[in-house]
Amino acid sequence: MKKLLNFFFLIIANHLVAQMPIPVAGKIDRIENFKSKLVAARTIDIWLPEGYTKNKKYAVLYMQDGQGLYDTNTTWNHQSWEVDDVLTSLVNNNTIKEAIVVGIWNGQTSRHVEYFPQKPYDGLTPIEKDTVTAQLQRASRTKEFFQPISDKYLQFLVTELKPFIDSAYSTHPNKANTFIAGSSMGGLISMYAICEYPNVFGGAICMSTHWPGTFTTDNNPMPNAFAKYMRERLPNPKNHKMYFDYGDQTLDAMYPPLQKNIDMVIKAKGFTNKNWMTKFSPGDNHSEVSWNKRLPIAIQFLFGK
Repeated sequence: MKKLLNFFFLIIANHLVAQMPIPVAGKIDRIENFKSKLVAARTIDIWLPEGYTKNKKYAVLYMQDGQGLYDTNTTWNHQSWEVDDVLTSLVNNNTIKEAIVVGIWNGQTSRHVEYFPQKPYDGLTPIEKDTVTAQLQRASRTKEFFQPISDKYLQFLVTELKPFIDSAYSTHPNKANTFIAGSSMGGLISMYAICEYPNVFGGAICMSTHWPGTFTTDNNPMPNAFAKYMRERLPNPKNHKMYFDYGDQTLDAMYPPLQKNIDMVIKAKGFTNKNWMTKFSPGDNHSEVSWNKRLPIAIQFLFGK
């Protein structure tokens, strides 16, 4: 009986180990059930580059959807950004400064309300809010009246998670070395983060940014609401960098005209090719495979020496 129990526990242990991402280089520290007073607890996966040492300081890249960043063997769709591979290759080529990556797992069922920029939504009329709610209900993103909690989510990042990371690891805590990244809804919240906290984040990577907010462009007030918000709140281009991109397949097929409108807003706010890049990749779809392909360009733009 004891041998049988030991065998049973061994199977469980091996299964749990298999769920840990295995990086191509460096190591991953996992913090399970990271507590917050603002949002639900979640897992945080911190990637440390090969040769990480307390004797020097590192830039920090905070990334949304942390469960899909590192290892295809541990993701639900067997795709990943392979962030560890990309950063290791760029560092080895001496093209970027060294950084650690903080992968923040999404809240699964709360992902949409956490990643949906709150202030642009709050500025809608009651009828427009009803429209957004109805569109999200049809897409099975909510059953009740929709209300984003992204302000609390960003407070969690800035007042709870970042102080912990800066105390537990050897980081450069200033905005010039603090970046945020995500794709789709994760791209939206990364844009929102650098606008809401320009003194915290010096750069943002927004891939396949989900400018509709819902899943239709018909009678949808959100693209214009996001553009209006950015006209008012984009950070100073003198000391911030922003990267956007998009494809034209699957969900990305909605984005080309919306991103072009946003690009006009960004350009009008004084951003140039020194501090802003928008990359269009015809044929790319809405997937980690596409984001991995474009990630070296984005990383080098923000972290380049």
